[in-house]
Amino acid sequence: MSETVRLTPDEIRQLCLQVLDHCGYGQDHAAAIAQMLTTCQMDDCQSHGLFRLFMCAQTMQAGQIDGHARPVLTASDNAVVRVDAQGGMSLLAARMGLPVLIEKAQTHGIAALAINRCFHFSALWPEVESLAAEGLAAMAMVPSHAWVAPAGGTRGSLGTNPLAFSWPRKSGDPFTFDFATSAFARGEIELYQRAGKPLPEGVAIDRDGNPTTDPQAAMDGAMLTFGGYKGSALSIMIELMAGPLIDDLTSLESMEFASAAGGAPYHGQIILAFDPQALGGGSSDAGDARAERLFSDILAQGARLPSQRRFAARARNIERGYAEVSAQLHADLLALLG
Repeated sequence: MSETVRLTPDEIRQLCLQVLDHCGYGQDHAAAIAQMLTTCQMDDCQSHGLFRLFMCAQTMQAGQIDGHARPVLTASDNAVVRVDAQGGMSLLAARMGLPVLIEKAQTHGIAALAINRCFHFSALWPEVESLAAEGLAAMAMVPSHAWVAPAGGTRGSLGTNPLAFSWPRKSGDPFTFDFATSAFARGEIELYQRAGKPLPEGVAIDRDGNPTTDPQAAMDGAMLTFGGYKGSALSIMIELMAGPLIDDLTSLESMEFASAAGGAPYHGQIILAFDPQALGGGSSDAGDARAERLFSDILAQGARLPSQRRFAARARNIERGYAEVSAQLHADLLALLG
């Protein structure tokens, strides 16, 4: 068996739809999930592409998610959009709420989308980049399960707690980052385990609080935040912003809800949108110029902007019409259908 297989965007999408339908997801949920995973796979984002179908399957097998849930959007005359995912995956709720968020941000200058009662497994950057495509700056945050120890701690209290941001640019790709506040993403540890590789030093502790490079010991113990106390504080902020602020669960509560059933964490999500036109006093041209000067100065030093490699992978894969996927991963996904 060759090490990789080549899949076109349509083949990636169709594989997603087949697996999701087989697992019990309804057509609308499957379409929203397949769109996200195809986007990530075409960007060579291996940990959040087709690999995430296993978590979708595990979540359904755990028996807690509703694969046919219909999200409910609550109308308001202020800058807040609320969507109740009704115990389904977050992506269909986000698809429903984002157009209203865009409208409210353009009306009020700043707007927030709160998604409640959702299972969440996906990358955040496609959502904030979709807002940047509308000329808005955007941030997104979610908790997860309490897999991550706070700085100085010995057990998981925090989630991997990703933070994503995207800044619109009039030419070229947006300035975007999306990273977990843990030193490693949970999906990356699972990929290291599948590959039989040790973890880097300093990313996890075992169940006794000792440093470990063993992926299984890390998952049995706890992950660590990046940047020591700074990363830990940022992770706690995300717990508060995407949990109590929008009346939803923290990572500790999400883990308690799961009751060791496995699958995607259950909690809420917050997405914030900012209109540079409104916040810039009616014209965003001066702000654009300042931002571009900053980006140019960074690049002139030989540094790179976040997501540059991902954008390059996207352009390459779009031009050649396919993404390369691990042959073993592809075979394992086909086995889900068997």
